[in-house]
Amino acid sequence: MTGKVYLVGAGPGDPELITIRGAKLLAKAQVVVYDHLVNPELLALTDQDCRLIDAGKRAENHTLDQASINSLLVAEAQKGLLVVRLKGGDPYVFGRGGEEALFLAAAGVEFEVVSGVSSTIAVANAAGIPLTHRGLSSQATLLTGHGQDGLDIDFSTLAKDQTLSIVMGRKNLDRIRANLMAAGHPPSTLAAVIENGSTAAQKTVVGTLADLAEKVERAGLKPPTLLVVGAVVGLRDQLNWFENRPLFGKTILVTRTSSQASSLADPLRELGAKVLERPAIKIVANIPNEPLIKALGEIDQYRYLVFTSPNAVHIFFEILHVLKLDARFFGHRLQTVAIGPGTEKELAAHGLLSDFKPSVYQAEGLIEIFKNLPQGPVLLPRSAKARKILPQSLNQMGFPTNEIKLYATEPIRHFLEPTDQAEVATLTSASVAKSLAEALEPQQKELPTISIGPITTQAAREVGLKVVAESPKASIPSLVETIRQYFSPQGGQ
Repeated sequence: MTGKVYLVGAGPGDPELITIRGAKLLAKAQVVVYDHLVNPELLALTDQDCRLIDAGKRAENHTLDQASINSLLVAEAQKGLLVVRLKGGDPYVFGRGGEEALFLAAAGVEFEVVSGVSSTIAVANAAGIPLTHRGLSSQATLLTGHGQDGLDIDFSTLAKDQTLSIVMGRKNLDRIRANLMAAGHPPSTLAAVIENGSTAAQKTVVGTLADLAEKVERAGLKPPTLLVVGAVVGLRDQLNWFENRPLFGKTILVTRTSSQASSLADPLRELGAKVLERPAIKIVANIPNEPLIKALGEIDQYRYLVFTSPNAVHIFFEILHVLKLDARFFGHRLQTVAIGPGTEKELAAHGLLSDFKPSVYQAEGLIEIFKNLPQGPVLLPRSAKARKILPQSLNQMGFPTNEIKLYATEPIRHFLEPTDQAEVATLTSASVAKSLAEALEPQQKELPTISIGPITTQAAREVGLKVVAESPKASIPSLVETIRQYFSPQGGQ
């Protein structure tokens, strides 16, 4: 049985600009053959058994040449596999996707083309430059500045009042602008070069045909770049939304567990940050959990069920599901209490609402709540390494507490990569702080960190970390806002 090849456009660089169809195919793919310009984050969408093949395809440094890629696609499909050929931008826009499709057709291999967002358009948009705009430019031409002989552009055919969007033009920038001026484009024509467009590493240099090359050289811009020429470049000052986001250009180290990282990383990316997701700890669940199973069998003797973290809720219900139980098991037997909005949200996702909500998202806040509640037994499923103040205080206050150790946190050794360079690291728990301190080299100990609350701050300082800001509430939204304020012009950096 012959498989099928999907020529999928990965978009301009921002991993969220891949199409829904493209993302679904990556999740099902058995083999992915990807280009150099594809964002590595997209490869994380694949199954763990998927084979990833780096086809390279960067200028003058190809891991595989085009003929080898063509043959590889046919060979993998003939094994009966679902193959994704992942290409930057759109497969058919300067991506040689047409050549690959023709080769597949000639070999009798079934294929499908999944369009992608072309960098010729999206990168200009991210730089605040619309390719067409009424009164400035009613047409746009898409070009490549990297041909077989350096340039394949006939500049004499290009209208002077249109926009030119030229990919792969960094190497030949001097020749391109000189040829444009020789063909009649005024030296004062506005132009821009955008490096790493649509990503947090985007850099933009604006000038004219007369001075652009010098400005780009001075700024040190390197491929991949897009060159945009035309009057529409003048709109950038008004339309530059992408680079004006509050955390644009900032690199932030997120150290949460893999399962939770996105809840912090995503809003930081929305604010423009480059996020390094490097989990410092892992969660090891205690499953099966005999003490919990025993407690569930005696559930009628408890009056309160208390959760102090989303992890506890998640693992608690994992065990319930193994036992073929769900939220209906509790009925009106007891009241539930959760610390913080994250824990409340996870609890609600499993069909339970928190009856009481402390204003302070830590053990001390829960203790204050219980001072005004009728006495009764408490079931407390939580981390094995949690602070003892909560069960000790509840027992002293007349709330007999059965503490169930649901999981433990373990440090991940060597979770940082040699190339990691962040301006600030986030700390979401004491265990994360300890793991980060162990991972940092001596010269990195001055890395600024931002803590989710006083307990974490105390633990961080005890292990020698430099805490520059602390979230006023122990919640992810509050932590994100604290980071935003830290990097604001009036912030603490």
